[in-house]
Amino acid sequence: MKIVTIVGARPQFIKAAAVSPVLRATEGVKEILLHTGQHYDANMSDVFFEELKIPMPDYNLGIGSGTHGEQTGRMLEGIEEVLLKEKPDWVLVYGDTNSTLAGALAAVKLHIPVAHVEAGVRNFDRRIPEEINRIVTDRVSDLLFCPTVTAVENLNKEGLSAFAHLTGDVMLDLFLIWEQEIENLAEPAIRELELKAGEYLLVTLHRPLNVDNIPRLKSILTALLESGRQIVFPVHPRTYKNIMKNELGKFMEQSPNFRQIPPLSYARFLALAKHAYGIVTDSGGVQKEAYFLGTPCTTIFPNTPWPETLKSGWNVLVEPEKESLLKAVGRRRPEGERGAEFGKGDAASRIAKLICNGR
Repeated sequence: MKIVTIVGARPQFIKAAAVSPVLRATEGVKEILLHTGQHYDANMSDVFFEELKIPMPDYNLGIGSGTHGEQTGRMLEGIEEVLLKEKPDWVLVYGDTNSTLAGALAAVKLHIPVAHVEAGVRNFDRRIPEEINRIVTDRVSDLLFCPTVTAVENLNKEGLSAFAHLTGDVMLDLFLIWEQEIENLAEPAIRELELKAGEYLLVTLHRPLNVDNIPRLKSILTALLESGRQIVFPVHPRTYKNIMKNELGKFMEQSPNFRQIPPLSYARFLALAKHAYGIVTDSGGVQKEAYFLGTPCTTIFPNTPWPETLKSGWNVLVEPEKESLLKAVGRRRPEGERGAEFGKGDAASRIAKLICNGR
C-alpha cells in the first residue's frame, strides 16, 4: 500500500512526527512525504524535521506565502502532479491549513481516497479560513479520524457519521513520547533566558485578526507589558513583519521584562510552556499543549476549536481589552482536574490500522 502524506505547516509536522513512524513500521506500507512549503522559514519548518526526526520530504513544492486563492491554487497544481506520478492508494492530510484543503481536493478529483487526521473539529465561525478548510476536507474524505468525542458529534450532526472514527489526538501521542525530554530541557531553557520558573508568561500570536490589526496588536502588547510579569514572546514571521513595519518593536523595548525571540522548536517551546505562570496565545495547537502540560492558558480569540480545554478554567477566551486580558492572565491556577478527552496516546496506531483496513 502506498500512502502520500501531505504536510506544509508547523502543526502538521508535529502530527506527522507521531503518525509517520507508525505507518513506516507497518508491513506492506510505503509512505511518500510531500511538503507544500507553506511554512518555509527554517525556524518554522526545518527545525521540526531535524528535532522530531521526521523523514525528509520526498517532494517539496516550495509554494511559500500568498493570498489564500493563490497559495491553494499553486498547491493544487503541484500536488496533482505528484499524485499522477506516484499513483498512491491513499492520501493522508492533517488539520486545517491550505495544504490540507489542496491535498484533499487534488486527491478526490483524481479519485484517490482521502484520510483526514483531526476531522470534525469546528469553531462554528466561517469567517475563519481554517474553518472552511476543515468543512470542505471532511466532506470529500473517506476516513475521518476524530481526536475527541466532540469532533465525532460534530460530524454526526453533519451527516458524516459513517466515515467518522474516534482515534484520540495524535498531538497527545507525541507529547507523551517527548514528556521526559521536555522536562530535561526546561531548566537550561529557563536559565538561558534568565527567567524565573513559574513567574513568566509565554506568548504566541499569529492569527490575522490579532496581528494584522495594528491597534489590536498594540492593545495586546500593552496589556502584557502592564501585567508586571516577564514576557517570553517567540515571534511568528507574520507577526514580526507587522511589528517591525509599525515600529512596535521600539514600543516593546520600553520594558526590560519583554523577551522577543525567534520561533522555538517543539521540545524547547513545551519546556518553557511547562514552567510558565501562564500561556497567552491564539493558536489552537498551543491551547491543547497547555492543557496536556497543566499550564493555564489565555486565548485571545472569540472562539476555540477545542472546547474541552475550557473545562475547569484551564483555558479562557478573552478579547484584547486591557482589563479583561489582565484579569485572565493574572487568574489563580485552576483547581479542577483535566480529563482524558484527547485519548490515551495511541491515536497513531489506530489511524494506521484503519487506513490499512480501508475503513
